[in-house]
Parts: sequence; C-alpha cells; structure tokens
Amino acid sequence: MIETVNMTKVLKQAIETYGKENQSMMVLEEMAELQKEVCKSLRGNNNHDEIVEEIADVLIMIEQLKIMHDVKYRELNEMFNFKINRLKERLDSSD
Repeated sequence: MIETVNMTKVLKQAIETYGKENQSMMVLEEMAELQKEVCKSLRGNNNHDEIVEEIADVLIMIEQLKIMHDVKYRELNEMFNFKINRLKERLDSSD
C-alpha cells in the first residue's frame, strides 16, 4: 500500500495534471460505474470483484474531492460522527 504522504502527492498530481473540472466530472463517472455494478449485483450477478474495484475508484475520487474543496479531517470527522449518531437514533427509535 502506498504511504499516506505519497498518496496525497499522487492525488494532487492528478488534480494538477487533469484539472479540477475534469476530476470533478470523473467523480461522477466513477460513482455511476459503482452504481452500475451494484445494480448488476441486485439482479443476481456475482460481481464482487467489480464492486470492490469501483469502490476503490470512488474512494480515490473522494480523496481528490477533499483536496479540491479543502475539506479538513476534523470537519469531515465531525460531520461523519453526527450522521452516524443521527442514524443510530433513527434506528433506535424504530424499534
């Protein structure tokens, strides 16, 4: 696995090379490819490996989005925890 420092360097290089607009469009493309594979799975296809690949692609693009939009770890972590806690409350109240 690539080191975090090197990963950030590679992601920043991709943004610089291809441009923010192109990489933003690529996010949408990668999410659509993941959506397609999930739909295939729901129809009964055994496409686990394809789903893993597309999740990896989407995660890479999310990391680039975080860089492009200057999303800080702390603010993302706070929002993530807020959303998880809200989900837990909803699940607890549905019992």
